[in-house]
Amino acid sequence: MTDTHNDASTDNFHKRTITLPRGTLELTYQINTATKRSINSKNFNAAKQPYQLEDLLGFAQRINPKRAFLFVSKVLGRHIPVTPTIMRNTFTDLAALVPNNLPEPIVVVGMAETAVGLSAGVHQALQTRYPNALLLNSTRHTQHDDDNNAAADTLLATFSEDHSHASQHLIYQSPDQVTQEQLLASKTLIMVDDEASTGNTCINVVNALYSAGLSQLAQVHLTTLVDWSLGQAGMDDTLSKRLPDIDFYRHHLLSGAWQWTDAPNPEPITMPSVDTTAAGSQPLGDTGNWGRFPTLDSTAGFINYLTQFQQRLTNFKGQESFSDVSLPPRTLVLGSNEFVWLPFLLAEWLENEAAVQARNKSSEATAMVKFSALTRSPIATGSAITTMLSFTDNYGLGMTNFAYNVNPNDWDLIVLCVETAINSVDALWTDLDNVLVIGPMP
Repeated sequence: MTDTHNDASTDNFHKRTITLPRGTLELTYQINTATKRSINSKNFNAAKQPYQLEDLLGFAQRINPKRAFLFVSKVLGRHIPVTPTIMRNTFTDLAALVPNNLPEPIVVVGMAETAVGLSAGVHQALQTRYPNALLLNSTRHTQHDDDNNAAADTLLATFSEDHSHASQHLIYQSPDQVTQEQLLASKTLIMVDDEASTGNTCINVVNALYSAGLSQLAQVHLTTLVDWSLGQAGMDDTLSKRLPDIDFYRHHLLSGAWQWTDAPNPEPITMPSVDTTAAGSQPLGDTGNWGRFPTLDSTAGFINYLTQFQQRLTNFKGQESFSDVSLPPRTLVLGSNEFVWLPFLLAEWLENEAAVQARNKSSEATAMVKFSALTRSPIATGSAITTMLSFTDNYGLGMTNFAYNVNPNDWDLIVLCVETAINSVDALWTDLDNVLVIGPMP
């Protein structure tokens, strides 16, 4: 697979052409006022610069007949390993674009599976201004029935993301009556996703939530890393007509438009069977509440999770206590599918711990920590996707999962975080000597 591109700039608009095996992607984009903090290998520089296309995106080919190309995020920690600092700064910078004085109550809704960590990070940053904002993520995992608390598994709404490899999404209500009442009273919806093109998914979400009882919604803020609706004639008018009683706003780090042209006689593709919202045979364990049900505090389970990790790593390293453990030079933390928020917080903690250990040793070399995740998204290798590992999912769905741009030999330690039992993990991971699997909290 080859990826060739050409860049051209005219005034505030930039053009780029990406050639992929199944066709050509033509981009027109503009650099917005949204800025990022620049980081080098030794210190944090508070000076801010505009986000560039290359800061945010690479490109690859989907194994998907609905859409042949993929915008590969460089800041999400999903398909490309990223330092937690870069991820955290992106969450904060995106949240900063959301205005003050929004009508409350507010609910932040993230899109599974790619944006559930992004939404939690944006939500956490927004809580400095809106401390009572709720977080609610969509999911593709039907929750197992709980006979002791049937309300916990009550579906609130469903909607479709038509271009996706797994189009159906589920949204669950809260088992807590007060939280559920606050959710239904929401006046502002902040919808968080990695990218937007037509606004159709946003409309589907709003219609689904409105029909489910969020009838007081007055404002919708589509908050994305990149908005590809630039130049679409009448998009906002269309949204206003379809959502006549709701004011619609968009916030993004970069904006543009794309046009795809199929290559002559492209080779046919077969997408793996990944479009399911089944529960799977492996039950989901206790990993806190990071938005699969409405929550005010997405970090509530982290302290217990961190304690479990420290105990497991201490045993893994054959030490008496965690204070005796030195972090290896290269550590990769992997979330799994939608379970990425607590693993990200763990990676962020490890990044800070690495800096502390370096200072204590008066060392100029700080251990490297990066974050990425397993996914059900089928992508061809080439361009931004240099390597691909495939294996059976840990949810008991019998589907293929993938890890991209991860060569296990490049890492001294891989911490694989799952929300199912440890023995549900494919042998591809458990047979590796440098992989520590962290399961649900006991």
